[in-house]
Amino acid sequence: MTTGAEPQKFLGRVEFKRGLEGAITNETRIGYIDGEKGWLVYRGHNIEDLAEHSTFEETSYLIVYGRLPTRAELARWTDRLVPARPIPGYLIDVLRKLPKEAHPMSALRTAVSILGCHDPLADRADIANCERIGVDLIAKMATITGAVMRIRNGEEPIPPDPKLSHAANFLYMCTGKAPDVLSARVMDANLVLHVDHGMNASTFTAMVIASSLSDLYSAICGGIGSLKGPIHGGANEEVMKMLLEVGAPDKAEAWVRTAIQEKRKIPGFGHRVYKAYDPRAKVLGKFSQRITKLYGQERLYQTAKTIEELVVPALGGKGIFPNVDFYSGTIYYSMGFDYAMYTPIFMVGRIPGQVARVMEYLPDNRIFRPRAVYVGDLNVTYVPIEQRG
Repeated sequence: MTTGAEPQKFLGRVEFKRGLEGAITNETRIGYIDGEKGWLVYRGHNIEDLAEHSTFEETSYLIVYGRLPTRAELARWTDRLVPARPIPGYLIDVLRKLPKEAHPMSALRTAVSILGCHDPLADRADIANCERIGVDLIAKMATITGAVMRIRNGEEPIPPDPKLSHAANFLYMCTGKAPDVLSARVMDANLVLHVDHGMNASTFTAMVIASSLSDLYSAICGGIGSLKGPIHGGANEEVMKMLLEVGAPDKAEAWVRTAIQEKRKIPGFGHRVYKAYDPRAKVLGKFSQRITKLYGQERLYQTAKTIEELVVPALGGKGIFPNVDFYSGTIYYSMGFDYAMYTPIFMVGRIPGQVARVMEYLPDNRIFRPRAVYVGDLNVTYVPIEQRG
C-alpha cells in the first residue's frame, strides 16, 4: 500500500495512452511499418515486391531465418514443411465433436491446444524447441483450417497433397479441387501479405505469453484468440456484410453519403498505424479485380471500388484510406469461403510472423510487466459482513 511518505508513482493522474499506443517493447529485425508513408517491410524487403515475386514458403523462411533462401535452402525448408502438413486422426476426431455453431477460430485455438497436449517436449523453453514446434504449426495451420471448413460444411477433411504448393494445397484441402493458376497465385500473395505486421495485438499476445517461458502452443493459442476479435482479424467479415448490403455500384453514393453524415465507421477504412494507403490493400485491390471476374463476382469489386472512390476524397485528408480488410473479403467470398472462415485464412498467413517474433524475443527474454495507473480508493475501513447494508 502506498503511504503519504512514499512517492505517488502510478497513483492518480498520470499521462498515458490506452492500448499501449506508442509504447516500445523491444528491438526487432523482422518487420517495419511506416504509417505515414504507407510502407510495410519484411526483413528489409518491400511487401509489394514480395507479394509480386515471392511465395509463402519463401517468405516464411525469410521471416523465421532472416534472409531469403537459396534454391537448396528453399528445397530443404519445403522438405520440412510438406511432411509436417498432415494432422493426426485424434485431432480430426476432436474437431468433429465440436459444436457446429462454434466459431472456426475457436476450433483452431482448440486444435493447437490439443497438439500441445500430445507433445511430450512442449514445455522445453529453448530456441531449438521453439523452432521445431513453430515449423510444425506453420505447416499444419492450413491443414487444420481446411479440416475445420470441411467439417462445418458436413464434408470429410481432405489430406494434404504433397505435390502442391502451400497455397494451392490449402485451397485444395478446403474445396476438394486442385485450384486454377490464378486462384493459387492470389491465395499465395494473400498469405504473404498477412505474414507479419509489426506489434499487432495477436502477435503481441503471443509474445506476452511466451515471455513467461510458457510453451509455444499456449502462445499461439493466445495469438489466435486475439486475432479472432472483430476489430482485429475479424474486420474483413464486416466489409463483406457492407458490400452485400450496398448491393451494387449505383447504390454506393447514397450509402456512403449517409454513412459519412451519420459519422458511422465505414468497414475496411482507416488503420491504427497507417495514415496513408495500406500497401497490402493496393496489392489485394488489383487481385480482387481479377479474381472477382474469374468467379463471376465483378459487381463485388465494382461496388468496393466505387465506395473507395467516394470515401477517399471525403476522408483521405484525415488519413482514412482502405486497409487490408477492404478487398480481402471480396477475394475470399468469390472463392466460396463463408464469412466465418475469413479470419482463419488470416491466421494461416500470420503464423510465421508470430513464431518468428517469439523466437526473436526469447534469447534476451524478460517477462512483460506493464503498470496501470491506480485511480481507486485508499485506506478503506474493513466492515464486517454482518454490518454491511
